[in-house]
Amino acid sequence: MKPEHQDLVLQACGASSLCVGAKIQTLWSGYGEIVRLQLQGSDWPSVVLKHVKFPEEAEHPGGWNTDCSHTRKVRSYQVETHWYQNFSTNQSCRTPACLAARSYGDEMLIVLEDLDVAGYDQRRTSVKDREIKACLSWLAHFHALFLGVEPEGLWPVGTYWHLETRPDELEAMGHPELKAAAGDIDKILNECRFKAIVHGDAKLANFCFSEGGRDVAAVDFQYVGGGCGMKDVVYFLGSCMEEKQCEKRVPGLLDYYFSELKQSVKKDVDFAALETEWREMFVYAWTDFHRFLLGWHPGHWKINRYSKQLTEEVLRKLKL
Repeated sequence: MKPEHQDLVLQACGASSLCVGAKIQTLWSGYGEIVRLQLQGSDWPSVVLKHVKFPEEAEHPGGWNTDCSHTRKVRSYQVETHWYQNFSTNQSCRTPACLAARSYGDEMLIVLEDLDVAGYDQRRTSVKDREIKACLSWLAHFHALFLGVEPEGLWPVGTYWHLETRPDELEAMGHPELKAAAGDIDKILNECRFKAIVHGDAKLANFCFSEGGRDVAAVDFQYVGGGCGMKDVVYFLGSCMEEKQCEKRVPGLLDYYFSELKQSVKKDVDFAALETEWREMFVYAWTDFHRFLLGWHPGHWKINRYSKQLTEEVLRKLKL
């Protein structure tokens, strides 16, 4: 660990010394790593360091090593740093505290609270009803907290699959009708009346659970930005349920999300109008992500009958 990086951590945490612990994960396309640091002489027994180092040549698992891809990733880490330094949430949509963030040329460091120590030490690869609802509750409180808030310094339009940032994938997709309609779908989502700040990458893997699974915290804010809350909801549901589960369970889970959202929004919000609009946006948000998948990874398991049905529904609506 470089001396200036170590000094940043020690100073930010009031620690006398540190020990580099286990690597938690490598960042996408080899853009660095996330490691746990053990501290001595600090109120924080450990912290998590997100160490971004822009590679000379990226290694994308899908082969998308383009200038556009690199520029998007660089911007994503700048956005995440800005998010942690300038925005805060509450216990109902828990995120790790940011203790320090700094750039060093082609490297960026973000020092974060260790959520394992805070009681969110469980990760899930499959979930039961309780955990799904905990995540939907987190999203509802997050969207309510940032409803009407301008995404200053963040992505103007959040999510990592936003059409404007994915020209390569659009060009590659093989569904001519959806390809032609992509701009209209994007426009409908962007012009909705009720906008919030969206997490932008709200997959199951980015939620950390308490031992009982009732409480969650979220991480990874590289694609946080403005938009309709349904984008987060559809992406989360698609990340943890297969097509038959979606067909059976999505209506009830949407009802739960909106019940949580209703309890969380400010009293002056016209909630009936908000719910009506966002329910209408559900199929557009799902189809928007389906559009991305078709170009990025045509064989992906999420390209299923349920997604295709919703896409056909949207395409029919656009013809009316």
